[in-house]
Amino acid sequence: MELGYEEFTALFTQFDHEAIHLEMRDSYGTAVELPHMAKWAAGEYDDLEWLRPWCDEVRANVAQGKVYRRVHVVSEPLSDYQRWSYSIMQPHIDAGTDMRWMPRRRVSSIAFPGNDFWMFDSRLVVFHHYGGSGASTGFTTSADPGDIELCTSAFDAVWKLAIPHSDYRPE
Repeated sequence: MELGYEEFTALFTQFDHEAIHLEMRDSYGTAVELPHMAKWAAGEYDDLEWLRPWCDEVRANVAQGKVYRRVHVVSEPLSDYQRWSYSIMQPHIDAGTDMRWMPRRRVSSIAFPGNDFWMFDSRLVVFHHYGGSGASTGFTTSADPGDIELCTSAFDAVWKLAIPHSDYRPE
C-alpha cells in the first residue's frame, strides 16, 4: 500500500514497543538534509537545531519504554553523505537511538530486502523508495508475513555483526 509522508511520520506515534531502521544506500538526497550537508562540506557551523523535533519525539518515546534501533550498511571508505551522517549522529544517540554501522564488505552472505525500511513492532514494514539521485520517491507498507520475516532476518543478522556508533571509526 502506498503511504504519504504525513502517514509515514504518524507511525512514530502509533507503535507500541520497537522501531527498527535498516539503511543500505551510500547517499541520499533529501531536501531537508542537503542544505545542512552543504554547510558541513563547506566547513560551516550547523547547530543541528533542525534535528530537535525528531530527537524530541525519539526521547519522549524512549521515556515511555519504546526502543529505536538503526543500522547503516556502508561502503568504505565512507561516501561524503555517510561521513556527514556519522558527524551528526550524536543527537540521535543522546535521544535514545541505538545506532550501529555495518561495513558492506561484511554482509555479502546476508539476504536483504530490495529497499531501506522501518519496521514497527515486527508487524508493519515501511519500505522507502529512492530515485537514482537519492531523493525519496515514496513509501509502501507491508504486513505480509514473508516481508516481515525477510526484514526481521536481515536486520537481526546485521545487528549482531554491526559496530556500535561509539566504537565505529570511519575509514
